[in-house]
Amino acid sequence: MKRRIIALVLALIMIMALVGCGSSTRQIVQITLSSEDSQAILAAAGIRLPDAEETAASGTTVKWYAWYDDFHNYSEDEVVNTGYYTFTEKYGCEVQWIECTWDQRFDDLANLVLSSNSPDCYPGDVETYPDNCIKGMFQAVDPYIDYTDPLWEGTADFAYSRFALGDHVYMIITDITTEHVVAYNRRVIDEYGYDDPAELYWNNEWTWDVFLDMCIDFSDADDDRYALDGWAYDNALMESSGTDVVTYDVDLGEFVTNLDDPRLERAANLIYELKKNDCIYPVWNNGWQLRGGQEIEGVGIKEGLTLFWLRGTWAFTGTVEEMSQIWGDISEGELMFCPLPRDDDGDGNYYVTVKTSGYVIVSGAQNPEGVALLASCDRFKILDPTVVSVDRKQLEEIYLWTDEMLEMYDHIHDLANGDYTVVVYDAGLGDKVDGAVNSCKELGRLATATTWAQVKESYSDKLDYYVGLLNEDVDTYNAAN
Repeated sequence: MKRRIIALVLALIMIMALVGCGSSTRQIVQITLSSEDSQAILAAAGIRLPDAEETAASGTTVKWYAWYDDFHNYSEDEVVNTGYYTFTEKYGCEVQWIECTWDQRFDDLANLVLSSNSPDCYPGDVETYPDNCIKGMFQAVDPYIDYTDPLWEGTADFAYSRFALGDHVYMIITDITTEHVVAYNRRVIDEYGYDDPAELYWNNEWTWDVFLDMCIDFSDADDDRYALDGWAYDNALMESSGTDVVTYDVDLGEFVTNLDDPRLERAANLIYELKKNDCIYPVWNNGWQLRGGQEIEGVGIKEGLTLFWLRGTWAFTGTVEEMSQIWGDISEGELMFCPLPRDDDGDGNYYVTVKTSGYVIVSGAQNPEGVALLASCDRFKILDPTVVSVDRKQLEEIYLWTDEMLEMYDHIHDLANGDYTVVVYDAGLGDKVDGAVNSCKELGRLATATTWAQVKESYSDKLDYYVGLLNEDVDTYNAAN
């Protein structure tokens, strides 16, 4: 079901929404439109959830293993139309949080699996595939998810082409979004006389060369001005080339290294120029901390000390007061964002790095059917016209996003579900491959500017060897399963 089709349907129905009191860290929108209306709208497109009487998962508990818990943040008097809400209200199910730490998440999970005390699911992140699947940490999901069902249209082909081993798929994908955008303060852009990046993008003029010229012109180390700061700019720029250091070749059915790809070399040259011209905040001179030693995303944007921040849109969906302190006056429309610029010498397309949402099922899970039901509820609500409208209303009325921001937000979501995407497997390729890949991509964070030729000389043979071993492990696993 396409989002724009749902938007057309929305024009035919009335939605009343109230802003809930909520907590200081999470704003809640209460809705008055009954869920039956949404179910009727989606049923017309063949999208349905099973009757509670027809599924064995009804009344069960799913054990959710993660370092965070998004399921229990709401007050009892708040009515929230989320997948979890449907999971509990329609099916009488519950989610039990099995807490872990980020650093020990996989080690602790391995111990739980080995001790026959497996939780049921883990976040559906790319880092789970393929290495942790091969190690027996996770199991195939397609025995429990019918990816031919209209509910999964838009994610099924992606799951099978990108996250399969043998004839089975290993991830339940409820949504596909974008990992990186270019965020900036329009007042600062205007003060320096630059063309607005969003307008350049809509005119197909937002390129690496334009981006580089702005960064060089803006940066002045003596005045503590650096065009870029944060932890994601080098990865984001490398991936905006249209490829990554290691990718999965769907036709060959194996992982391949791309150090000889001219697209990556051009991206590395871009970062080299940014580095050479002091456009990157020198975290290496500040104890490997961002500006001021803070870990807050966006520091320096409001003050005109940082020009661009390359991160996901989640980085500016806090309260208006909090976000205005970081990004600039939200109520005056100072914050704006757009996709990464495109390669001037590329194929003319804008590429986005995708981020998956969903679940993986842990090996030995006691309630895999419950995980599938929870994921189905999530997917339904992502398509639910009520929730789509309420989410948009929240961005507009609580976060004060402008029409331009909302339009760009929708457009970037379409890009993430389009043809020009990059899937970054780095953390899922195993420690040795991941370490080598990160060394190739994190050029901006090195203390000295490094050329792509130096990177290739240092890591090409090592990377080829490790990826070769990975492919052997994948082949062995496929043959055995």
